Amino acid sequence: MIHFLTLGTILGLSAGFAPGPLLTLVISETLQHDIKSGVKVALAPIITDLPIIILTLFILSKLSNFHYILGMISIMGGCFVLYMGYGNLRTKGFELYFDKTNPRSITKGVLANTLSPHPYLFWLSVGAPIMTKAMNLNISAPLAFIFSFYALLVGSKILLAVLVGKSKTFLSGNVYKYIMRFLGLVLCVLAIFLLRDGLKLLEIV
Repeated sequence: MIHFLTLGTILGLSAGFAPGPLLTLVISETLQHDIKSGVKVALAPIITDLPIIILTLFILSKLSNFHYILGMISIMGGCFVLYMGYGNLRTKGFELYFDKTNPRSITKGVLANTLSPHPYLFWLSVGAPIMTKAMNLNISAPLAFIFSFYALLVGSKILLAVLVGKSKTFLSGNVYKYIMRFLGLVLCVLAIFLLRDGLKLLEIV
């Protein structure tokens, strides 16, 4: 269970801190209104991701005996995580541009997350395969992964909303850059393990 708790923590932190449409919305809402408004938008993944999780787990359950397909999915997951890690390593700060005349809302946060390809790519290539492995062990393993992932995904965005609400220069400062680069290194290591699992399923190694 510790293994899946750690995976959820690493992936949740990386996704939570990474620049993207939802984080932009969280920060712009905080700057235009207040921290509470940014927190509301940060909760959007909890609302939108359940159907995605159910769909991807259903697809993988139908492919459980097709090791080559699962191997390709694992390779895709490794490449996706490597891409995330590379993006984190290249982080130079977070520049935010928004139109102050257009207020945001949690509805727009839900739409931004639903229309973004990242949740679908993540759950199909990374999240669902991890959940499938966890469910083969016991019920506590997938619960540990999903709880830690969303606690850190949402929690890190809430933390950023609070920090930006108190200091508008935080996202362009060195602390944010160092956090992102550290998480980038961790993701690159994780990507290697995912790629290895995919190569094993393909019977290449």
